Amino acid sequence: KQRANPSHLTVHDADFRQAEKDWHTFVEKMTETLSEIDDTVPELPVKECVFRIYRDVRFSSDPTPYKPFFSAAWSRAGRKSPYAHYYVQIGPTGKGDSFVGGGLWCPEAAATAAMRRAIDRDSARLKGVLADEAMRKHFLGGTKTDAKALKAFVEGNKSNALKTKPKGYDGDHPDIELLRLRNYTVGKKIPSEELLGEDGAKRVAELLATLKPMITYCNSVVMPDEAEGEEEDESGDDEDGDEEEASD
Repeated sequence: KQRANPSHLTVHDADFRQAEKDWHTFVEKMTETLSEIDDTVPELPVKECVFRIYRDVRFSSDPTPYKPFFSAAWSRAGRKSPYAHYYVQIGPTGKGDSFVGGGLWCPEAAATAAMRRAIDRDSARLKGVLADEAMRKHFLGGTKTDAKALKAFVEGNKSNALKTKPKGYDGDHPDIELLRLRNYTVGKKIPSEELLGEDGAKRVAELLATLKPMITYCNSVVMPDEAEGEEEDESGDDEDGDEEEASD
């Protein structure tokens, strides 16, 4: 791949710099829009939202040095915070690399434990978010029933889910599929042409607005007021039997 070759990027440095400038302008405008959609998201500097294109290949079998897309994430405290995030990824046209999504991706053990406690005590809250008509239409494959929406959510987060029951929960728990999860996200692949077109920003804003209930729910669970905190086991990745390792 030419884009995997460092010298290729050097030769096309001017093109890359212009594309990066356009991307930063897009992120800046989207930050303003998102702060209107969700008033818990501040208007942070672009650098607090965008990801670098350089890949860490030290422990990867893929030697590609660069990501073939631009990406950014927004939360209450920037892309590096423990809060739930809104995420946008835009790649070159014809490559299928564009994506809009959000939620909690690979949260720390304490956050995973908190999500499991919330699901155990009142799974109806999360299921209610997934049952939203717009959520189903845009992020859960247009599913028509609660059961299918839930199944689509579990399928979308199964990459690093536990294979058995998490520690402290019964294997026959009615929400065992949710309790096994270690990601809590929804996302949608979109043709790059659609996001790079005239109405691209409007389309992204529409999708981000649909994500707000999911972001609000996750944050209410993993980052509640300190007065509501409880001293409980925070080993969120433990399961009975051999511990499963997350997929790369």
